[in-house]
Amino acid sequence: MNEQDLDAKLNDIQAILKQKGYRLTHSRQKIVQALLSCGGHITADGLLEVIHKIDASVGRMTVYRTLELLSALGLIRPVYQGTGAAHYILLDGGHHHHMICSGCDKVIEFDECGLQELGQKLAQRFDFAVEGHLLEFYGRCQSCQT
Repeated sequence: MNEQDLDAKLNDIQAILKQKGYRLTHSRQKIVQALLSCGGHITADGLLEVIHKIDASVGRMTVYRTLELLSALGLIRPVYQGTGAAHYILLDGGHHHHMICSGCDKVIEFDECGLQELGQKLAQRFDFAVEGHLLEFYGRCQSCQT
């Protein structure tokens, strides 16, 4: 993601926070910037390491509270890929898709989404307001198939 895209995403997140009554504090800004720069696939401890390289004043609890807030607002989601710790992913456009290798834990992201129609049908059937989705396929990557 280039600098212009990072700035645009940061502005989008700032607007959502403001709309929901929250401020983009200095610490939150550093946390969001770190999430955006790493693509959003990172544990809380990994994120803290990245942030401390930029700004050592951001505390561990601030990182955890900010991750909880961003998750509650639907901007990120924790996913558990068999490693024990949650990995936080950005929900760009309300959805996120993975193929996960059960042999080596390699994660392949893809953007193609054919689930809009299914989501609409399920929402209507169950009187449910869909806000987004995560899709994970498990299997073996090309290297692990041999």
